[in-house]
Amino acid sequence: MPANNKRTVVITGGSRGIGRAICLAFAGPDTQIYFNYFSPGDPAAEEAEADRTETLTAGAGGAAKGVSVNVVSEKEVAAFFDTILGETGRIDVLVNNAGITRDGLLVRMKGEDWDAVLDINLKGTFNCTKIAARTMMKQRSGYIINIASIVGVTGNPGQVNYVASKAGIIGFTKAVAKELATRGITVNAVAPGFIETDMTALLADKVKAAMIGQIPLGRSGKPEDVASVVAFLASAKAAYITGQIIHVSGGMYI
Repeated sequence: MPANNKRTVVITGGSRGIGRAICLAFAGPDTQIYFNYFSPGDPAAEEAEADRTETLTAGAGGAAKGVSVNVVSEKEVAAFFDTILGETGRIDVLVNNAGITRDGLLVRMKGEDWDAVLDINLKGTFNCTKIAARTMMKQRSGYIINIASIVGVTGNPGQVNYVASKAGIIGFTKAVAKELATRGITVNAVAPGFIETDMTALLADKVKAAMIGQIPLGRSGKPEDVASVVAFLASAKAAYITGQIIHVSGGMYI
């Protein structure tokens, strides 16, 4: 714990959806939350969503600060973490949640759509983990949780870029867990299934129905279902768990 007794939690992609739910799961008087957001297409709208996350977190008894950061940029990520360390002196939890989709069949996929998804989803995870790990290694403590996806294990047609990025996160998680274990740092991943988010809201009703038909529990998941597992993995109750991929999918992958 830092001198002010507040735990420092960093969450990428915290302005909406699963990221917002994770912010709320950590909300409390003993925690200072930092999250990034980034949307070059509509920065004003994304800033409004970030403000909403801050307000909801405050309402839940916590404190969150959102900062516009492109996780693909090593320079921006470094500045983000420098600011955090300057204010709190430590990093206790990192949740790599930032992610995008640019779906399309392999033979029709544009190179820039492949690059964009791999950059945000995988390189962004690399950039943030690399910097946070240095601080955690000095502390000899820390929790890193990466948000993967069920499709990173099962595959999914029309999402070769997204699947590749999430499969990469799964492998990345296992490798980094082995590297950092001796420093008292745990590294795990959560693999959501069909969760109700802005991304899945864009799917056609027949597609949603087909996906729910594959889920033994017979329903889609909520962002809070994922957030509660993330919070558990970042707690002392999960201190002996590392290098694991926890599926939150209603039994979709058994």
